[in-house]
Amino acid sequence: MNFKRTAGLLIIALLFNSLITFAQKRDVNLVFIGNSITYGAGLPDRKTQAPPVICVNYLKTQSNIGAVEFSNQGHSGYTTLDWLPGTKALTQAEDAVKAFTNQQAELIFSVKIGTNDSAMKGPHGAPVAVEDYRTNLKTIIDQLLKDFAGCKVVIEHPIWYSPSTYNGSMYLLEGLTRLQTYIPVIDELVKTYKTTNPKQVYVGDTKAFKYFEKNYLTDLQPEQGKQGVFYLHPNPTGAIALGEFWGKAIAKVLK
Repeated sequence: MNFKRTAGLLIIALLFNSLITFAQKRDVNLVFIGNSITYGAGLPDRKTQAPPVICVNYLKTQSNIGAVEFSNQGHSGYTTLDWLPGTKALTQAEDAVKAFTNQQAELIFSVKIGTNDSAMKGPHGAPVAVEDYRTNLKTIIDQLLKDFAGCKVVIEHPIWYSPSTYNGSMYLLEGLTRLQTYIPVIDELVKTYKTTNPKQVYVGDTKAFKYFEKNYLTDLQPEQGKQGVFYLHPNPTGAIALGEFWGKAIAKVLK
């Protein structure tokens, strides 16, 4: 009798815990703000292979995450200046939020901007000085926080590109060096929000830069440029790696 009673209580406890776990699942609306890397440039099928798609697929495997809707707002060649308040890009990103089916889901913006800012010439405003990069990024974040109360903003570190990168725009070693000065700015800027907007602004992935620096031959596309072959955009293998880096970073934010 006691055994049956104990077993019954155990079953009830397990069911109760399962219900709690189910109830704690969080639906997520995710907007990716970025450039050609976010867009999935050069991939055979960016609609299934772009890093945002891989990121979302990873998040869907997490036990605490329910439905995930997303919008890939990557635009080739865009700098922080193209994302400032009042621009077409930011307006489209905000419109994407309003188009999500479940408006009660947790809203997250994953932001990866900086590659084009770092160029020597070509993209809008490039080269963007590190102080201006910080100002522009803060302006974008502040606008998102103002327009969507309670949202979370995750700033991903930029990824490595080869010092030979020179397509329609000139990047080269000077650009790569400049790009790396943006990284501590991201980290410092996020810290300032711990007081003003606690638990809303986060540093996202920090590992992809070194990963692609080490694995560019296998994970980035070889492209013919004005100074020979360069490596900038992830290939399908690299897109999986980058998407999972982003997914793991965002999953930590959602715990």
